[in-house]
Amino acid sequence: MQVPSSSAKASDLLRLLKPFVPWIVLSAVTGIGAGVATVALLATINEVLSRPGGMAGGLLLTFVVLCVIALVGRAASDISNNVVGQRLVAQVRKDLALKILAAPIDALERYRMHRLMPVLTQDVDMISDVAFMLAATMISTAIALGCLSYLGWLSLPLFGLLVVAMLIGVAVQTWAHARGIAGFFESREQEELLHKAYRGISEGAKELRMHRARRSRVYEGQIARTVDAIRDINHRAINIFVLATSFGSALFFLLIAMILGWAAWRTTEPTVLSGFVLVLLFIKGPIDQIVSALPHLGRARVAFERIADLTARFATPEPHLHLDSPPTSPPMREAIEMRGVRYAFDTPEGSDAFVLGPVDLRIERGEIVFIVGDNGSGKTTLIKLLLGLYAPQQGEVVLDGKAVTPETRDDYRQLFTTVFSDFYLFEDLVAGGEGGRQTLPETALPYLQRLEIAHKVSVKDGAFTTTDLSTGQRKRLALVHAYLEGRPVLVFDEWAADQDPTFRHLFYTELLPELRAKGHLLVVISHDDRYFHIADRVITMKAGRIAEERVRAPQKAAA
Repeated sequence: MQVPSSSAKASDLLRLLKPFVPWIVLSAVTGIGAGVATVALLATINEVLSRPGGMAGGLLLTFVVLCVIALVGRAASDISNNVVGQRLVAQVRKDLALKILAAPIDALERYRMHRLMPVLTQDVDMISDVAFMLAATMISTAIALGCLSYLGWLSLPLFGLLVVAMLIGVAVQTWAHARGIAGFFESREQEELLHKAYRGISEGAKELRMHRARRSRVYEGQIARTVDAIRDINHRAINIFVLATSFGSALFFLLIAMILGWAAWRTTEPTVLSGFVLVLLFIKGPIDQIVSALPHLGRARVAFERIADLTARFATPEPHLHLDSPPTSPPMREAIEMRGVRYAFDTPEGSDAFVLGPVDLRIERGEIVFIVGDNGSGKTTLIKLLLGLYAPQQGEVVLDGKAVTPETRDDYRQLFTTVFSDFYLFEDLVAGGEGGRQTLPETALPYLQRLEIAHKVSVKDGAFTTTDLSTGQRKRLALVHAYLEGRPVLVFDEWAADQDPTFRHLFYTELLPELRAKGHLLVVISHDDRYFHIADRVITMKAGRIAEERVRAPQKAAA
């Protein structure tokens, strides 16, 4: 996947900001107004300091009006920017969720969870934080520009001296910003590794507890080393910004000393001298605000590029994926066929790609079909093609003689209920049709009792009361899901692998035959050769091909 270009990033940013243009304009206008009013206040104060009458009459009224404009403008700018920040972050989160929901399954599998989660959490939060800083930074910029304009009006020679000093400061800040940004990019790469390590110690907690050497290696070699690397990188990057800021502050006081020296060397009006000293002392605050925002803006740039990268990777959603329309599925009357289906995975250059197919297969309603084979033989890939999770690169999947097309693939998937080997168990139940939620507790109870988990979990308000169970019990709960959905085709990927012998026997000898008797098509990935006789057909996969297909002989009727 190519890295998004600068024009693409700018286009994405403009698309996100377009709905908020009125609020952005309001924030900018009121912020600039507050900045201009603040500069006018400084000019008024400087005038008062240099006149004998002090602040009286119209000058006092002007001062009060400028104070009101500055306060109201700043508040309006902050409020407008807060609206933009909150809505922008909400829109980014919704857009990312929609892209993930609509992304092809194989694209999601390639992206990896440890890379996905930091984008959805850390990067979005970083943009959120910076969005709320923009109003203050914009007002500070307006004040700084206004102050510089006022100084240029007071004295062009002194202003020229100021410009030279500022150019030196800008050069230093530009260098610091570039170095800091490079550090933040490097730190962000390490954050992904840290997230991967955190996931490892949470999901592999039991294994790590049993292996002291591995536990030590994971902590020292992955977590501690990565954390230290992030600390050192951020320390260097932020120190560069700090040193540049300190240099800028020193430059201000050096500039004031130079102006005072200029006044001692050449005759300078008191108004000009006091104006320059007053404004330079005041402008330091807004400029410090701008400089302190640079590291955050740098991190926001890194975060936005990560979000843009994720957006680019999922820029091609699966076509005709229905998110808002009610679920519909075509009826399955006879059979599902795979005709010349082929699928190859993308792999790095120089490595051999796993290729499944071509596969020709027909499975019929009311059958129990076992898919067997060694690990890596293509069983799960075959199932994903059968389910419509992967689109065939060659050949076609056919339902009752009619090919499944991109337009009908999402409807076709609604035929299936699945329990994958790496399944995710949702707490809420979507079953029973309209009004089904009211009858779910009564409908689910017999299944919960039969699978011996009714004492641990029940159904309340259309959801399981808990999913905090052992792996085998959670698989039984997933089976209850399958029962309640009542779809024509049920697919089980190594369901019995985590069950004790009693439930394994129950699953193969009672539950599967009962579901077949109700007219369901059952597709089971299994290694339990003791129960192969239960299946109507046993399909053996090897190296991405169907190596053998055994059909159970019809049982003869008793004489």
